Amino acid sequence: MGLAKKNILITGLPGVGKTTLLKRLSETLKGFHPVGFYTEEIREEGKRKGFELVSLNGKRGLLSHKDIRSPFRVGKYNVDIKGFEAFLDSISFFSPSTSLIMIDEIGKMECLSDLFKKLLKEIVDSEKLMIATIALRGGGLIADIKNRSDIKLFEIKQGNRDSLLYEILKEITPKNSSPLVCPSYTTLTPSTKTQSFSSKE
Repeated sequence: MGLAKKNILITGLPGVGKTTLLKRLSETLKGFHPVGFYTEEIREEGKRKGFELVSLNGKRGLLSHKDIRSPFRVGKYNVDIKGFEAFLDSISFFSPSTSLIMIDEIGKMECLSDLFKKLLKEIVDSEKLMIATIALRGGGLIADIKNRSDIKLFEIKQGNRDSLLYEILKEITPKNSSPLVCPSYTTLTPSTKTQSFSSKE
């Protein structure tokens, strides 16, 4: 695609709408045959109990839960590393038909997995476009990825989340091409603004 920075990161405070934005981008960019995953809250009796993984083709897996046993823990949640890695293995990230890889998110839980860290390095070093959400804070791999020269970092806030989708679409449009048509892009409705956003921090 001839992009100067083909790896796009979306960061922001927990709950601001990173996952929602990534899901909207995946719908708008279907022509790129995207693969990847996003996370959703697991809620029981109105209380958040953990996080579920959802691939872009609908496959589901467990990332973390308060009630499972695991030596890996982030905050109140026990992380199912074995299940997460089995989920990653089920996704064809490097299929020849795929131009775009989407990840939600590059965070503390995911970075407990050696397989995820290896896969992430392969993705950012590949020729494929990547759009990923990433924790606002964090050292190690989280900081290293943000500091790469081939990364374009966007921060989503309450005041810009209506317009950021279009800004990202402009970023991935080659300079000598017409802007991507985005018929599905509309201003966030009140119901969209009040939905429950994922937050793992």
